[in-house]
Amino acid sequence: MARREGRFSRVGPRAGARAHLLGLLSCAERKDCRQLAEQAGHARLGPMQGLLRQARWDADAVRDDIHAYAVEHLGAQGAVLIADECAAIPEPAPKVL
Repeated sequence: MARREGRFSRVGPRAGARAHLLGLLSCAERKDCRQLAEQAGHARLGPMQGLLRQARWDADAVRDDIHAYAVEHLGAQGAVLIADECAAIPEPAPKVL
């Protein structure tokens, strides 16, 4: 966390980014903005949306920090990381004629 927090100059966005990451890593079934805000204990979506819409931060630098962290802690010679960004695709509903 400390490595990433240096990418945010203000306390509010820094705390929001921490809450956002913890929400993504949580067991919450859905990871949309509303669920992440609830997971962070916010009564409304504003703080989480503000982080994603208005806060100034270098997304590429944060991505690189997270990549470096993953390599340090999960890396092994010859290892392969597979990230699945898609959720389970539901079966199509049967057509009623």
